[in-house]
Amino acid sequence: MKKLILLSLFMTSQMAFSYEPDWSRNTQIKPGDNRENIYNLSEEEFQEITQEGYKHALVYPVTVSGLFIPYEPMVNFFKEKDNNLMKLILSKIGEKTTGIDSVESLYQWLGLNKYNDEDAIGIYRIPYPEGYKPDYYMGASIVETKWGKGLTFSCATCHSANLFGTSVMGLTNKVVKANRLFDMAKKFVPFVPPKMFQNLTGATDEEVEMLLRTKQNLKSVGVVKPQVLGLDTSLPQVALSLARRGKDEYASKSKFYQTFPRQNILSHEVADSKPAVWWNLKYKTRWLSDGSIVAGNPIFTNFLWNELGRGTDLRELEQWMKDSQDTIRELTAAAFSTKPPAWTDFFPADSINLAAAKRGEQIFKNRCQKCHGQYTKAWSTPNAEELSQVDILKTVNVKYHKVTPVKDVGTDPGRYEGTKAFASALNELKISKWMKTVVEPQKGYVPPPLDGIWSRYPYLHNNSIPTLCDLMTPPNKRTKTFYQIPAESKTEDFDSECVGFRLEIRFLRKDA
Repeated sequence: MKKLILLSLFMTSQMAFSYEPDWSRNTQIKPGDNRENIYNLSEEEFQEITQEGYKHALVYPVTVSGLFIPYEPMVNFFKEKDNNLMKLILSKIGEKTTGIDSVESLYQWLGLNKYNDEDAIGIYRIPYPEGYKPDYYMGASIVETKWGKGLTFSCATCHSANLFGTSVMGLTNKVVKANRLFDMAKKFVPFVPPKMFQNLTGATDEEVEMLLRTKQNLKSVGVVKPQVLGLDTSLPQVALSLARRGKDEYASKSKFYQTFPRQNILSHEVADSKPAVWWNLKYKTRWLSDGSIVAGNPIFTNFLWNELGRGTDLRELEQWMKDSQDTIRELTAAAFSTKPPAWTDFFPADSINLAAAKRGEQIFKNRCQKCHGQYTKAWSTPNAEELSQVDILKTVNVKYHKVTPVKDVGTDPGRYEGTKAFASALNELKISKWMKTVVEPQKGYVPPPLDGIWSRYPYLHNNSIPTLCDLMTPPNKRTKTFYQIPAESKTEDFDSECVGFRLEIRFLRKDA
């Protein structure tokens, strides 16, 4: 039966991907249109292929990835409570410094989210990779390798989030610590003696080899710690990792540059940004918060940047990409298909003052529409009087730009300077040319489409604005300090009037 299902999926994908999107810098989107169905699939194909794509987003598909944590030994380390003095010491140190004392607490520390229950509906019905609800968290990926089971982390680590007890695919994770994990790994893993690792965890010889491979690949990884919780340092991690590799077209491993990495401005300049929401992809023609990816499929870029930051051999990665075209297309289809959570999924419709919303619409048209796009609300349609309280609040059409704009509104130039420092080296890679990905530094940021804006707090690329009220306030009067916390409670963690964090929270939660 399993073989028949796999054969069916293979045949479906072969027929489905007859259309290839335009990923060039010249592509345009007709105002009012979008690329939600990026491959022009039939409804049946669309449903089937996006579901497979979600599974790739949840469980990382790159089998040649450079960094794997030996999974079974890690489980044994936490599970076996014996009298080994060294294990007791190490576990106590880990628990005291991070609070991690089990595999589940590792997932929680990292900021991963649980899978929704079987009865979830609509956009909240997230597929289970094995067909049943996993006991691991979204983003945790237990990959079968030739050395045994390896743990790594997938797209869902940063691009899914808990929203008042419900996990949402494509929403920015407010409390992710993925880059902090890399920073910890650089400081700790190189000093783990293989023999001690095997004795303490019961690792097989193959699992020890997995550890040694990870230790070796970490030498080609450069890291910086994020400025604050919730920000991502993938840009400096890519740049600093490239600086630890050779200058050839495959950025080959180099013992010399591992020891003496080339200087890069991002070793000390700040270029942190938050992971973007996925549902905006459908409206855009260039990628990242600054629009610096001007050509190429953004999923290709995601894999390349991830794997540069994991010390992966680029020849192996290129071959994996060539062999995994359907996997990449399925993931692309899923990412472009995501939809934002609706306010009325969590709050009653009458919590929105319709008259005030209509007045605000006019202000938006005068002040914001030029950059952020036009939004046709259901209350403006001819049959508005027939609509329910919920339906009348919906956005029925988004008219964004033909070509995604970049605006310089005086934001700090750190990201521009950082991208400028390594873009040419990235573009010269043979794998970049094969992917047809082009990076061009931009003096500014993309004014994004505003679908689901209420759920995307804190605001701006660097999470510096805690609420929409603050965003509408003159810069010199904005809140300067706030706590970044998970969105667990609609009343305790969220200000529904100002739309964002409750600023009266003045305590530091253990997970903040």
